[in-house]
Amino acid sequence: MKRWTAKCKAAVVMDIFKGKTTAAEVARQYDLTVSEVEGWIDEAQRSMENGFKARSKDIREQYESERRETKEALGEAHLQIDALKMYGPLL
Repeated sequence: MKRWTAKCKAAVVMDIFKGKTTAAEVARQYDLTVSEVEGWIDEAQRSMENGFKARSKDIREQYESERRETKEALGEAHLQIDALKMYGPLL
């Protein structure tokens, strides 16, 4: 039984998408069931759909939001360090 990596599955599915082969031919060639190969195709289509949903604007907005949160956290940490330096000896 061959272990199929994601890269190998992707190559096979791309050949099917390009019309170079069919799910039935792949199944016969590699001793798989047609439903297994069709499952790979379904998985690839879902992944592509999700890839198209992530617009660059959404990714940029998420990055900017995380950047703001990080800057705020660093600012708070800096203030705490300064306070400890000033008042630490008194405690």
